[in-house]
Amino acid sequence: MGRTSVILADDDVLLREGLASLLTRADFDVVAQANDGRELVELVAAHEPELVVVDIRMPPTHTTEGLDAAREIREAHPHIGILVLSAHVEVEHAMELLAGGERIGYLLKTRVAAVDEFVDALERVVAGGTVVDSGLVQELVAARRVTDPLEVLTSREREVLALMAEGRSNSGIARLLWVTEGTVEKHVHSILGKLRLPSAEDDHRRVLAVVAFLESQ
Repeated sequence: MGRTSVILADDDVLLREGLASLLTRADFDVVAQANDGRELVELVAAHEPELVVVDIRMPPTHTTEGLDAAREIREAHPHIGILVLSAHVEVEHAMELLAGGERIGYLLKTRVAAVDEFVDALERVVAGGTVVDSGLVQELVAARRVTDPLEVLTSREREVLALMAEGRSNSGIARLLWVTEGTVEKHVHSILGKLRLPSAEDDHRRVLAVVAFLESQ
């Protein structure tokens, strides 16, 4: 099996080069690098990579250029995985991104330092999954704490829900919580029932259902 092709986009050259070095060591094939959103879109059209990693804020205005490029790439190349990196939790931008379907991820730049977890997140996006930063999940829950839509859940179910929203599989949740996979399956079934969310095998659809629920309350 060949190495996963990836294009990086960030106007911080040192960060971009460091990320390229990290991914090369993790057996990814960095086929190109971009300094801004327009260059990224052109490079993606030329190389058709399997994955794009893009900063949400890039020249010239450092507002939503990365997000705009991600949206354009998703429309033209829906098969390409996209991971957006952000210096801060930006709920509105993140929710707009995650509504774009599968092979999508949103992570804080601080997560890059945890190399194994970062590489795992990239692999999950390429495989068709959705990756959501735990900081975003916490922000969504905290913002709605006054009228808590999750009050019907037990504390353990809340833990499982948060990990589900990060894109973890049942087996991954079981390892993190030191319980059996069967126990996690029971918690997930209970959560989906209490929140009236449809049960589904697909991890991506499950994550979007959870995030959509949090957003709608």
